[in-house]
Amino acid sequence: MNTMEKDNTIKKARDTTHTLILSRDVLKKIHGTSIIGRINTYLAVKITQIVGSMWCAYIFVLLTLISLPAAIASHNTIVIVSWIAQTFLQLVLLPIIIVGQNVQAEASDARAKHDHDTLNAIHTLTAEIYKINEQQTQILDLLNKK
Repeated sequence: MNTMEKDNTIKKARDTTHTLILSRDVLKKIHGTSIIGRINTYLAVKITQIVGSMWCAYIFVLLTLISLPAAIASHNTIVIVSWIAQTFLQLVLLPIIIVGQNVQAEASDARAKHDHDTLNAIHTLTAEIYKINEQQTQILDLLNKK
């Protein structure tokens, strides 16, 4: 790497700014920034917040229990298995999975925030070290000229 490329690399590194990007910050990329895109994003987030709650899971459990007596009364194994797989598991697991994903997203955002703070600290310290190194180089150059 020649001196000019090295200087450009150093300048680019020195001028780098670190941007914290969280889950909520990328919503615009999914539906866009138009009015329709913002409405779609808003509705999707609100519906996901409602369906992705343990309260919704509890309501879905109660809802599925309405058809349980009819499934049992049929004495048909296929109907009972179908009720378990298609009614109970699908309705109840949906909100529970969303809750789990929300927890994972929050943990991921917390890690991103921590990593962002760490990178900023490292960048600041490195910039200070580089500045001290430049000053020492200038002093050594002056001593070499004598």
